[in-house]
Amino acid sequence: MNSNVVFLLGRKDEPTDAVEEYCYYLCEALGNRSVRGKIVRVAWNERGWTRALQLLRQVAENWRGRWVLLQYTALAWSGRGFPRRVPAVLEILRRAGARVGVAFHDVEPFAGKRAVDVLRRRFQLRVMRQMLRAAELAVFTVSPSVVPWLSPTNKVVFIPVGANLPETQNGGAYADRQAGFTRIAVYGITGGEAGSEECSEIARAIRFATARGAKLELHAFGRGAAEREKELREQLKDVPVTLQFEGLLPAGRIAFLIRAADATLFVRGPISSRRGSAIAGIACGRPVIAYRGRETAAPITEAGVMLVERDNPDELGAALLRMATDRVLRNELSERSARAQKAFFGWGTIADRYIEAMKLKT
Repeated sequence: MNSNVVFLLGRKDEPTDAVEEYCYYLCEALGNRSVRGKIVRVAWNERGWTRALQLLRQVAENWRGRWVLLQYTALAWSGRGFPRRVPAVLEILRRAGARVGVAFHDVEPFAGKRAVDVLRRRFQLRVMRQMLRAAELAVFTVSPSVVPWLSPTNKVVFIPVGANLPETQNGGAYADRQAGFTRIAVYGITGGEAGSEECSEIARAIRFATARGAKLELHAFGRGAAEREKELREQLKDVPVTLQFEGLLPAGRIAFLIRAADATLFVRGPISSRRGSAIAGIACGRPVIAYRGRETAAPITEAGVMLVERDNPDELGAALLRMATDRVLRNELSERSARAQKAFFGWGTIADRYIEAMKLKT
């Protein structure tokens, strides 16, 4: 292998770290193209910032001439969303002679109306602009056209994320599948109050569809799903729907479960090219029912996605009903998802985009 790329991570997210998984799959795809990728973590939360930066200076001495891509989310580099140390990290890399890039997994500052939220938002915007000025390359996981704070620059390249799943062939189904039923997969439910809202939206949509004749199975799994089982069962206790819940699962099992479903339902905010849990349905060649939002743009719109408005609750239920009763539509959307996966969201395609952006030789 004739090239080296370092993916620099901050604090590890728990219980799963989607950015770390993203880097793992990307390294694997780069390796298949003779580009060696390495994941390095700045463990400031374990060692403290002073010691963590000292260790970074030492290891960065070996990175002269190499690409080092800092993976940015605000909470990976700060405890409360004030990532004030990130510019110092980039400066260490520049002084070491590395070629510095940033992959923006957070492209928007945090929302909120409290005084601290306003202050945090301004701080995050300032830091992101500083990062953009300091970097030689900036990878955005959504189209730059939908990022309001971004000024025109030739540093930016748009590369959608992929699903953190193995790229195996479609197929597979449950032996216990009920004849005539449509299986809907929900991959992951948010924690806290947002998760309760998601459960209410899922339950309302299922009530709408089953009241109009849809025969449904709901299989929720992944982060937060098992914790919401009691809540969703209570909301759907008088609804004729089969429910199944599982928690955290191996990636191969998740891919199998999505492929065993007829469609996926994504209500964790509007669908976007930076939301790997939404793209999981596309990656597995399945239709996705999801909310439309500002970041909903190509290439997401090229996939088999049925978009609805969040402020019209009946739209989600109507989409679920149509998905359950129109096999031709499901097949058409599945084919679109499979094509979009190959063209935009496959790890090989993503690796090729990175190689092109960094002008690496393979």
